[in-house]
Amino acid sequence: MKKYFIIAVLAAGLLSACVSNKVLQKSKMETAALRADSARLADKNAMLQSDKDNLTADIDKQKRNIERLNKDIANLNNQNGQLGQQTASQQNQLNKTKEELQREQLRLQQLQALLEQQRSQSKLLKDKMAEALKGFNSNDLTVIQKNGKVYVSLSENLLFPSGSAVVNPKGVDALSKLAAVLNINGDVAVNIEGHTDSIPIKGKYKDNWDLSTARADAIVRILVDNYKVDPVRVIASGHSYFDPVDINSTADGRAKNRRTEIILSPKLDEMYKLLESDNANAKN
Repeated sequence: MKKYFIIAVLAAGLLSACVSNKVLQKSKMETAALRADSARLADKNAMLQSDKDNLTADIDKQKRNIERLNKDIANLNNQNGQLGQQTASQQNQLNKTKEELQREQLRLQQLQALLEQQRSQSKLLKDKMAEALKGFNSNDLTVIQKNGKVYVSLSENLLFPSGSAVVNPKGVDALSKLAAVLNINGDVAVNIEGHTDSIPIKGKYKDNWDLSTARADAIVRILVDNYKVDPVRVIASGHSYFDPVDINSTADGRAKNRRTEIILSPKLDEMYKLLESDNANAKN
């Protein structure tokens, strides 16, 4: 009986040892599997951490890119603002230039109209003067229009004895007709110029300057004293032989140079006012 008991114990021990070995082997296998899983998880975690690090680096890079882009946008907005200011300034300047051009164009049109008016008035005055003086010899008296003015040229033969500043009766008659036209055209300025040839003067007058001035003065006095031409309108000057119309080396040329010119200029008050207004505006 005891023998069987011993055998049963040994059998139970052997069986127990077999079970323990199986459990141990299973545990080892499970431990190995867990270790393998842990290794795989560690590898996966390392990969995930690497991906995270890469993603973080990408995010940081994108942040830096965004910051750079924001700076670029800010710079572009600043430049755009400056360009906008420059454009506005240039537009204002362009508008001012257009306004100035328009004013200048208007001023030129006004001046052109005034000049045309002057030419028209000069033509009308020239026709009236030519009509009034048509009875005189064309060699002694001419009426022409030039540069917006009317030139009445009277020869020495018509007006004065040689070397004298006393007007002939025929010359006084011519001046009376000329004064009649002047008195009905009160807006005409009158410039009387005495001219001589180059032959030195002898006698009463010191020289040709003196004679040419005396002749211009004599005509002024006849127009003003005898025919009541407004003295404010009249200017007298002597030019001696320094403004010839022909050569002084021939008798015919000298005869042409011995003359008195009465230059008639329609007043340009409106033109002067316009110019003065433009000058005042330019200063302001």
